[in-house]
Amino acid sequence: MTMKDGDEATDVKCESLTPKNWKLFEALMGEKGGCGGCWCMSFRLPRKEFEEKKYDGTKQAMKEIVESNAPVGLIATIEGDPIGWVALAPREAYWRIEHSRSLKRIDEKPVWSITCFFVKKELRRAGVADALIRGAIAFAETNGITTLEAYPAIPYAKKIPDPFLWTGPLSVFERNGFTVVQRNGKSRAIVRRDITRSL
Repeated sequence: MTMKDGDEATDVKCESLTPKNWKLFEALMGEKGGCGGCWCMSFRLPRKEFEEKKYDGTKQAMKEIVESNAPVGLIATIEGDPIGWVALAPREAYWRIEHSRSLKRIDEKPVWSITCFFVKKELRRAGVADALIRGAIAFAETNGITTLEAYPAIPYAKKIPDPFLWTGPLSVFERNGFTVVQRNGKSRAIVRRDITRSL
């Protein structure tokens, strides 16, 4: 891998997570399951159930979803090495979002949600999140998805801890064609991008 911090992520390949490339996801998430044993299940489970299952339980839960061939997200790779992840699925797949007061549906439009990112530590702030969002847009274009929705953080300072940005900063969505449809206080927003189907 030749990419260094600060380079543009121009050679990134994004592909759907499937049983065939599960090992890439395992390698990227590592022993900690991404962040604190999450395995990208935080939004998919009620908080109590998530806390009870963290680490081995959440890993197994995610693996079962992947093995069912349900959509879960995209893996980013460079030369076959996993460098990043973005969760992408129909909004109704995310229990905590569907039951959230602050993130409640603003209309009945069918949307797919981009809920979180995980980028290899040494490549953070190197354009990988942009590449993942572009990958999500391309996936939507070719799969008949009409609207993408996300729940980015609005940074409160120039430098903030990475865990605060696990849903992505607002700026990365705005520069990829998303617009704010609702602000939830000073630190969170709901953004959307309408998708034109690829011919």
